[in-house]
Amino acid sequence: MAGGRVAHATLKGPIVVKEIVIGITLGLCAGGLWKMHHWNEQRKVRAFYDMLEKGEISVVAEDKCFNVL
Repeated sequence: MAGGRVAHATLKGPIVVKEIVIGITLGLCAGGLWKMHHWNEQRKVRAFYDMLEKGEISVVAEDKCFNVL
């Protein structure tokens, strides 16, 4: 059995640096979008509880009686 050469990935050159920079950029963009979504949801919840505290809305359903004879 002849000993052959095995191709190993080399971690050098501008392509690896480019991939690392692209990965970091994509990660930061995705993290920023997630934070903006989280802040928007937090704002909605805060507005809901503020309106609830002021009495502008209620979580108690109105009692509707339909008397059908």
